Amino acid sequence: MNLLDSLSGAPSPDQGAPVCSRKACRNDARWQLLWNNPRIHTPERRKTWLSCEDHRGWLEDYLRTRGLWKETLPLGADAGSGAAGTDEGGQA
Repeated sequence: MNLLDSLSGAPSPDQGAPVCSRKACRNDARWQLLWNNPRIHTPERRKTWLSCEDHRGWLEDYLRTRGLWKETLPLGADAGSGAAGTDEGGQA
């Protein structure tokens, strides 16, 4: 595995399916929650957390409460031009 592949957030073939970003959850991700922190990110930057069905609501609420949430898309959907600078798989 290439070190840069591991930093990109994209799963490599030996990593298997993407997993939920909720701490201690190992369920397969089904959703991508796009967000940014306007105090430190440019408006077009989107960071990504991945979510399983069970944690989608919790993670969205966490981001919305802090004014960080932008949109939620099914995993695999194109996040569009706002995806530049996306970081996936953080632990929430």
